[in-house]
Amino acid sequence: MIMINLHQKGMTLIEMLVVIGLWVLLIGMVFGFAQSFYQTNSYLTAQAGEVDNARRGVTKLTRDLREMTYAENGTFPVAEIEEHLIGFYSDVDKDDLVEYIEYELSGTTLYRRSHDPTGSPPVYDYNNPDTEEIVSEYVQNISQGTSTFFYYDSVGTELDATALLTDVRYIRAQIIVNIDPVRSPGEFMLRTAVAPRNIKDNL
Repeated sequence: MIMINLHQKGMTLIEMLVVIGLWVLLIGMVFGFAQSFYQTNSYLTAQAGEVDNARRGVTKLTRDLREMTYAENGTFPVAEIEEHLIGFYSDVDKDDLVEYIEYELSGTTLYRRSHDPTGSPPVYDYNNPDTEEIVSEYVQNISQGTSTFFYYDSVGTELDATALLTDVRYIRAQIIVNIDPVRSPGEFMLRTAVAPRNIKDNL
């Protein structure tokens, strides 16, 4: 006769605690991974969005510089040259009036300002822009000790802020974008270079 033992032994308290502990550890690992993935993905999305904003701003800067021309009052196209600021005249809205345009990096924010001429003879109010927009809020040039704008004469010699404005024939710009300098994937650099077409002896 074959005997079948139907008596089965249950889990001990220690075994149950071990299983529960392993489940808690596994759930914690999954949750931690998901949270890390979400934070990283959120950062990457935000960084990509800011780089895209800055790229559009640099495209606009390139177009504005390319169309640089003499002011309504006859002033030379280039009005200000500094390490983190450039001011110039350009008909950016194609309304047959030449605006004064200024790009300035202040802290980590790069601004674009536009000033329309008024009156006859036309004058510009340099202290009160008609429009002001933010190109990017996360430009790291100043913190990294690098210039935003570079200026060159007709033979390619780099100029500083003390140079004659009428010597400027070629302009280069670069902005370093990073919404969080202490995190990966790190900075993204955007560059442009323009020889304004309305200054006749361009490079």
